[in-house]
Amino acid sequence: MTLPVAFGQMPGGSFFATLFFVLLLFAAWTSSISMLESLVSYLNEKGVNRVKAAVTGGLVAWLVGITTVLSLNEWSGFTPLDMFARFEGKTLFDLYDYLTANIMMPLGALFTAIFVGWKMKPAHSAAELGGWHRIWYPVVRYISPIALLVVFYFNLK
Repeated sequence: MTLPVAFGQMPGGSFFATLFFVLLLFAAWTSSISMLESLVSYLNEKGVNRVKAAVTGGLVAWLVGITTVLSLNEWSGFTPLDMFARFEGKTLFDLYDYLTANIMMPLGALFTAIFVGWKMKPAHSAAELGGWHRIWYPVVRYISPIALLVVFYFNLK
């Protein structure tokens, strides 16, 4: 909402707005491709043709993305989890937002901290961190998982 107004008030704003949004489009595309690559590689290792895996994964991602757009207009009255008081009145967009911000991100960080602190060889992180490894390692091993569990708990309340 703010950027078009800002671009509209500056000299050459139409040119710079077009340039900005085209570059933003390419940034989104390249990010989407990189996020899709792990699924494509996994399916390819399981014997699925790479092109078929990419098209299928992209189509599924697009369909899920379309549900968020529709939940802001045509489906704005569709609130599938009204039976639960916590989710009453929440659209698909709201549910996806809750799922990613309050469940997936803290769990992803927790699992990463557990993996790095308990499964990965300490020599790998020591090589990257140098002298800081003596401080960092106990923090990532003990303090981070506890802090992330606290965050996760309060996100679910």
